[in-house]
Amino acid sequence: MWLLILSVTILLIKQSFSLAPLNTKPFGDDFLVGVSTAAPSAEGAWDQDGKSEDIWNRVVKTNPEFITDRSSSDISANGYNLVEQDVEILNFLGVRHSRISLSWSRILPNGVSDYINMKAIDHYKKLFELYRENQIEPFVTLYYWDLPQSLQDLGGFRNESFVQWFKDYAKVCFEHFGQQVKFWSTFNDPLQICVGGYGYGYLAPALKDPGVGEYICGHNLLKAHAAAYHLYEKSFRDVQGGRISINLGSNWFEPKSDSKEDREASERQMEFVMGWFAHPIYWGNYPPKMVQRMRERSPDGPSRLPVFTKKEIDFVKGTHDYFSLNYQNTLYVESALTLPFLPRSFESDAGVRITDVEGDDTFGIKKLLVWIKQHYNNPSIIITENSYGTPNRNLEDSDRIEYIKRVLSNVKDAIDYQHVRCYGYTYKSPHDSWEWTEGYSVKNGLFDVDFDSEQKTRTPRKSASFYQYFAKYGCIVEPCPY
Repeated sequence: MWLLILSVTILLIKQSFSLAPLNTKPFGDDFLVGVSTAAPSAEGAWDQDGKSEDIWNRVVKTNPEFITDRSSSDISANGYNLVEQDVEILNFLGVRHSRISLSWSRILPNGVSDYINMKAIDHYKKLFELYRENQIEPFVTLYYWDLPQSLQDLGGFRNESFVQWFKDYAKVCFEHFGQQVKFWSTFNDPLQICVGGYGYGYLAPALKDPGVGEYICGHNLLKAHAAAYHLYEKSFRDVQGGRISINLGSNWFEPKSDSKEDREASERQMEFVMGWFAHPIYWGNYPPKMVQRMRERSPDGPSRLPVFTKKEIDFVKGTHDYFSLNYQNTLYVESALTLPFLPRSFESDAGVRITDVEGDDTFGIKKLLVWIKQHYNNPSIIITENSYGTPNRNLEDSDRIEYIKRVLSNVKDAIDYQHVRCYGYTYKSPHDSWEWTEGYSVKNGLFDVDFDSEQKTRTPRKSASFYQYFAKYGCIVEPCPY
């Protein structure tokens, strides 16, 4: 299933790269360089200090085969108990920001705000205090795929009450952490939440209702995002002075040929993947091609894509302070239009066929940045997640270094020659962690983690020194060609 490739944790492993010249011009002093982790992936401590069960805890325990290596995130890299050690890693790397997520089920064990777990509040306050002491800016995501199981038992994202649940959770976070956090995002990669969790079922909560479930999920997610945004705007922004947005994840979909049909398929797929969530937030409604296609694909009744009321359109539109982008990789797309009554699925709804790009696919980030510029009025963009996974613990990870170099070279091209307003890059992650359905079989970290050791020993890879140099000088080659 091609959609599995969309998962930010399942990266194609590149063994070689093309010899296209690199853009080695230094990034400016104002270009932010950081790293990213996710609470359910890196924290461990799954039931420590009052944390309740989340949807990944439930899926792993009831269906171990759901994870490639039958592992769990119960301990993972034990980031919850190794805060000081991980801040030392950030200092070694010299990064200016660290993107993390908060654990909803740790802060609100019942899922709702009738009980606030102060041990969790104190933990995150301590973390943010350490960040401030070390001149590291926290970029905080409220939701990174780990819904409290108690809320999933009530329908999760498919329940219209989710909008209020999320707003209440966001309010608790703004109240307790808002003086320390100035960059917020509501959801990480909503397409994965909805297509993976409620459509095809390849991510927790692993519900399969393709062609229906993902669109209901997406509709409620967008309204919940807007509710949190307006709450911050009304009650917290004047005092706390922060900014809030949403992390949108996407591949670049390159036309398989120069035919009119494949070029249209590329644009249609970009609207289904990126536009599905960006378009309502920037322009007030779903993308026109997506709306039209979904009407054609729903011949026996109303469109399976829910309809916003006029009031909801106005409520969702404009709920962004910056464009937060998770870049994954590049894929080929070709037209595969089908008759309206053929089987329901997100893939057939988009009417495309997806295949891999052989060799270096990093050119896609430049095209994706330009596409965002053209479609969303040249927004200010920060790349909040990008990673490179391998199946081994090799410390001499020259392939990872080459991948990061080529991604950054394409980002610099977009800035220099296409005038894209991209002001930062965030690598996921500073150290290895539990990678969702891939478990521990994929290594993304700049630091290796010995998961068999009691201390979860961190050891820098060669890429850690490269990233340290890049963070310090803004250069992808040494010596830096000032």
